[in-house]
Amino acid sequence: MKIFNWAYSLLKDLNFSEDTASYSNLFVNIVLLIALAYILDIVCKKILILILSVFAARTKSSFDDFLVTNKTAKYVAHLIPLLFVYKTVPVILKQFTYWEDIFEKGIKTYIILLSLWVIRSVFNALRDYLKHKPRFSDKPIDSYIQVIMIMLWILGVVSFITILFDISKTAFLATFGSISAIIILIFRDTILGFVASISVSVNDMVRIGDWITMDKFGADGDVIEINLATVKVRNFDNTTTTIPTYSLISDSFKNWQGMQVSDGRRIKRYILIKPGSVRFIQDNELDTFKDIQFLTSYVEHRKNEIDKFNEVNDFNKSKSILNGRNLTNLGLFRKYITQYLQFHTGINNDMLLMVRHLQPTEKGIPLEIYCFSKDKEWENYEHIMADIFDHIISSVKYFDLEVFEFSYDYLKENK
Repeated sequence: MKIFNWAYSLLKDLNFSEDTASYSNLFVNIVLLIALAYILDIVCKKILILILSVFAARTKSSFDDFLVTNKTAKYVAHLIPLLFVYKTVPVILKQFTYWEDIFEKGIKTYIILLSLWVIRSVFNALRDYLKHKPRFSDKPIDSYIQVIMIMLWILGVVSFITILFDISKTAFLATFGSISAIIILIFRDTILGFVASISVSVNDMVRIGDWITMDKFGADGDVIEINLATVKVRNFDNTTTTIPTYSLISDSFKNWQGMQVSDGRRIKRYILIKPGSVRFIQDNELDTFKDIQFLTSYVEHRKNEIDKFNEVNDFNKSKSILNGRNLTNLGLFRKYITQYLQFHTGINNDMLLMVRHLQPTEKGIPLEIYCFSKDKEWENYEHIMADIFDHIISSVKYFDLEVFEFSYDYLKENK
């Protein structure tokens, strides 16, 4: 502090009046203080950044690397000259109580603000560090960091107001409580997002990397970010959809993660069979179907079973084919598809597999294939499904069946 007293003595020696000397001394001391603080800031910044960089390079942990990336040392370095100014101001302004009070409040406010920046940079480094850990890569780390920072900023604002207006925190909080309804209205989306973030995390509804579909917002892709207010989804066309976090608990969405971690991806698709093409199989046609290896044993077994049934119940097939039981071309086709799927290398036979009729419609009889592919990757899945239906559609004609399709005559008849 001797340098500031020396400036005051010099001004008095130059025959300035005491009041003039005091104000001149104040100006000179402030200039000196700013200059010293600036020099101290530069020195501290260079030293701390160098120390942290060297330390980060020599350690195995990547956390300190993220501290360097988020400029934590730079913000900490700013605190040292600021504390120097805070301790020096009362000395150089001891004769100017009014200005001392203003400077002190300003410095305290900036210290709080700078402290929040330091904390934010540390949390950002922690966020980046955890995102590189497999255990936390799918967790909404951003939401947790944002919640903590909101709490800290609220405490910071309370401290700002109590310092600037010289009011107690108790009195301020009492006033704050009386206007809480207005505050809740202003920060409604933030509060809802906070509640939704906690609910999403606790109930494990969605994680970063999950494939979700939400038709309301046109979202169909992978979750790339979950924060307090929004969830970002990278769609498969490389566009990005932003969904309010609260919508994940207030609206319906589909999460495909269960499929991705399961043993197979479901194939559920049907073809429409023209009802008029369905018929009974005559005995003289059975040899043709026996030549199909997937049906050889089935046809023999079913023929023996049906003949035995008809004989026991004394059904006379020579008078009418409707007497007793019969094989049908659609029944044989269903069995053929089932056998074909069971031998298909892309189908998981340990999961449910069936070929079934759905309710007939004016467009025909829906014959649905319900099974699970082993490969769950979208491109491979589509290839497997297309391969199956290419074969099925090509096989229809060999069973004397027809696939329903719209025609000019059909449209004319159904006008």
